[in-house]
Amino acid sequence: MLGILKHRRRARIAAQPFPEAWVDILSRNFRLYRRLPAPDRLELHGKTLVFLAEKDFEACGGLVMSDEIRVTIAAQACLLLLHRKTDYYPGLSSVLVYPRAFLVDDRQVLEPDLVREGGEDVRRGESWSRGNVILSWEDVLAGGRGFNVVLHEFAHQLDTEDGDVDGAPWLGERGQASRWAAVLGEHYRELRETVARRRSTLLDEYAATSPAEFFAVATEVFFEKALRLRREHPDLYQELARYYNQDPAGWY
Repeated sequence: MLGILKHRRRARIAAQPFPEAWVDILSRNFRLYRRLPAPDRLELHGKTLVFLAEKDFEACGGLVMSDEIRVTIAAQACLLLLHRKTDYYPGLSSVLVYPRAFLVDDRQVLEPDLVREGGEDVRRGESWSRGNVILSWEDVLAGGRGFNVVLHEFAHQLDTEDGDVDGAPWLGERGQASRWAAVLGEHYRELRETVARRRSTLLDEYAATSPAEFFAVATEVFFEKALRLRREHPDLYQELARYYNQDPAGWY
């Protein structure tokens, strides 16, 4: 019963008019929005309205929150949700936004009196398995042409929905899961070898850090460099197209 009520509430929210001022914001700040087919734009508008109704946004580091920030981030997060059933990132409650790259304390408390030193790390985005996504507004605006911090961090959110952050989001059918493991596993191993040889790669070398980072970076490239990914790594492109139920190469 609760699920039915939630579905109806979301349907009502998604059917509300999308402000024209927000269309202008997305046309200005979200390069991929301008390429979306008209039906996809309409679906994106509805999902963005639901996301904004359900998630909190918090300004940090002196930033002043605005509709521009909220709408720009929400729409990019919802691009990953088009054409498929979704519970709108159920583990996420808040999006924290800093004006620019932020410092993270990498020290880990192993026991009450034992801290492993890690120092401070400058980051453009961060995704927590439960609770928050943290983003640099400066880097959100810099997204495009292969780099997109919002798509990256929200791909991590999708990755957590099956309980593990391992580069394999919930895939449904067993056959799809085995195919995913084979295709992405092979490309991950090849990327690690290529990076070790210091050769140039389509995917940023950060993707070689772990399977989870490979999935997040591959998601960025799938949407931002779709034509090149389809041409150079067709099987990887097709696997991501099945998962996202989208064909961004067809937008060009």
